[in-house]
Amino acid sequence: MGKGLESLLGDAAKSVITPHTSAPIKTENNSFIRIDAIELNPSQPRTEFNQEALEELAQSIKTYGLIQPITVRPIENGKYQLISGERRLRASKLAGLEKIPAYVRTVDDLLAVQMALVENIQREDLNAIEIAYSYQRLIDECGLSQEELSQNVGKKQSTISNYMRLLKLTDQAQIAVRDKAITMGHARAIVSVDDPAQQNALLAKIVHGGLSVRQTEALVKKLSDEVGTRKKMKVTLSTDITDFRSRLSKKLNAKVSVTKDHHGKGKITIPFASDEELAKIMKMLD
Repeated sequence: MGKGLESLLGDAAKSVITPHTSAPIKTENNSFIRIDAIELNPSQPRTEFNQEALEELAQSIKTYGLIQPITVRPIENGKYQLISGERRLRASKLAGLEKIPAYVRTVDDLLAVQMALVENIQREDLNAIEIAYSYQRLIDECGLSQEELSQNVGKKQSTISNYMRLLKLTDQAQIAVRDKAITMGHARAIVSVDDPAQQNALLAKIVHGGLSVRQTEALVKKLSDEVGTRKKMKVTLSTDITDFRSRLSKKLNAKVSVTKDHHGKGKITIPFASDEELAKIMKMLD
């Protein structure tokens, strides 16, 4: 992420102590650790990861590298245990990386990390993305609420929320903010667009067209209005689809529904009221 993010941990991350020895382990903020030396945290509350989203992140990592390092702590036998960043770790594996950038520290070093992050957030040379990641690390790793974080860093809670929303930007948009190709105002406008492809399309128009923040906001509003209009427009199902729906409903003895949007995407829904009904439907479909 550049010198700003590399300096976030300050001296607190340069010398850490393992739980098993008093000997310091010298590390650098941009340390690269072999992925096969990293063990997952059994206390990780998140157990499900969207495979499609992981593959998209993996492709981004192949193209741009890993923007935000993971955080690990040293354990026995030269191994490390993941503290935060399991999604990034999984995507890096999919991308075929052998090593991954990581912050190395001990769990009981949380207070020192918190102090270093809070102090460095005040630095003027940190860009908006680096600040956003710093806020996220304070919340995730130090167990702070946004209200507590607001008190610690002397910023309004709304300001912190605005920064953290930037983490919903695509990798390309985050890089554009980091490299000052677009401003915070541009970023705040396009982050309201949920579709990553549309975000990147807007980003291209901003960069290549030299759009101002007001022009960008107007473009986003126009896009939002168009999406809203398409959602309100009723899609009429063809006779083939309605006939299929009727036949399936009779066969399964259930009220089957079929929905479709203007892009041809949709879903078939088969409701059931009990485990027995589900088992019966499954048997019929088999």
